[in-house]
Amino acid sequence: MKFSSQIKPISYLKSHTAEIVKNLSESREPLLITQNGEAKLVVMDVKSYEEQEETLALLKILALGNREIEQGKFLDAETVFAELDELDHP
Repeated sequence: MKFSSQIKPISYLKSHTAEIVKNLSESREPLLITQNGEAKLVVMDVKSYEEQEETLALLKILALGNREIEQGKFLDAETVFAELDELDHP
């Protein structure tokens, strides 16, 4: 994740919470919070978080699909369509 100028100490978070919420909602860029000069947490708007979660879920599905293909747990398209035709016309 890229953090341009969106790095602030925890004291800034404490004293500028309303401003941070407004800025994050508008810019949709995450904010990295540091404590004693060390990165401690990331603050982001809800929409960005939800989009990130959706992306992660899709990546997990793709990884599972790839694993099943590697294990030979798949049917070729011809077989799938033939089975669907059978279900449609018993």
